[in-house]
Amino acid sequence: MEQQLQTELLNELLELHNNKSPFLDEHWEKPDLERYTCPQRFAREQERIFRSRPHIAAHASELPEPGSFLTMESAGRPLLLVRGEDGVARAFYNVCRHRGAQLVGQESGCQYRFSCPYHAWTWNNAGDLIAVPHEKTGFPGLDRSEFGLHSVQCEEFAGWIWIALGEDQPTVEEYLGDMTSDILAMAAADHAVFDSDVLDIKANWKILVEGGIEAYHFRVAHKNTIAPLFLDNLSSYRQLGACHMRSVLPRSTLTELGEENKSHWDIAKHANVLYTLFPGSQFLVQEDHFVWIQAQALAPDLTRLRLATMVPNKDMIADKMSYWRKHHTLTRVALDEDFVLGEGIQKGMGSGANPHLNFGRFEGALTQFNQTVDAAIA
Repeated sequence: MEQQLQTELLNELLELHNNKSPFLDEHWEKPDLERYTCPQRFAREQERIFRSRPHIAAHASELPEPGSFLTMESAGRPLLLVRGEDGVARAFYNVCRHRGAQLVGQESGCQYRFSCPYHAWTWNNAGDLIAVPHEKTGFPGLDRSEFGLHSVQCEEFAGWIWIALGEDQPTVEEYLGDMTSDILAMAAADHAVFDSDVLDIKANWKILVEGGIEAYHFRVAHKNTIAPLFLDNLSSYRQLGACHMRSVLPRSTLTELGEENKSHWDIAKHANVLYTLFPGSQFLVQEDHFVWIQAQALAPDLTRLRLATMVPNKDMIADKMSYWRKHHTLTRVALDEDFVLGEGIQKGMGSGANPHLNFGRFEGALTQFNQTVDAAIA
């Protein structure tokens, strides 16, 4: 992040703190509960958001060499990610073109050929059909070029493997827009996955995003963990591009900045920066590493999260393992506090206790995020 921008973001928060004011929107909002519970609305979100827009599928290091592959699901679609012999990352539906069987059952590995476990139709990792048992007898005149694996738009950018299930989607850089420079500055290609956890949370995906983009809850929900590290109910947000968001969560050390030369202000030392890449990934950038939170919406009341601690390649050494383990554990503990609350919110949706939720003026990021969702499915 450029020095001038760091200074502007920190100065804005410091002035708010000195004036004893949170970052305020003009109005407080009362969102309806249907957005978190309605199956029809969830189906629109799947189709018009998760199955249409570019989003991150994996970190580039998870396809480390030619022949590497990963299998996964995205918006209910089975996918196969591969790195070809030419070094290019590609994505296909993990579906045999003969009878529709799952082509690859392993989660990951390294191989150059994929043979269907049903009838042994075989493709190379460029998606070309290269073998059909009893081809001349059973499929006379078959044109193999017509039966390559069904490809999915795939692009490697800024250290990540991005996919888009919809047709004719923009490039990743076009989609990121004003967020591009911040994402490039993270230097994700120079990082590796230290450890990751996969959790199924019984809550709508939007509730889980909302839990991370406001600081109103910190002093209460995290009183025994991370609350002392941050100022009470102080954070800022900006929408970047058409649908992404940058949130800044100042630490308690923000108050020390008044004694420093502004040209030396370093946002990494005095704040966590949370990037919300619409729709499925968030990056919580800290002083010496960042956390990647990847969301997969499974049902109106069920979300699968992957929490990965991303650390610099140079620090993936034995002497640093206990240090990174401590950070990964603290992240899990703090986020688990949010997840328990999120599941409680979801459970209470059907009680009839509330006709709507309430977003305060200092929770404006939640309103902005939901307006983005509404526009995407309109």
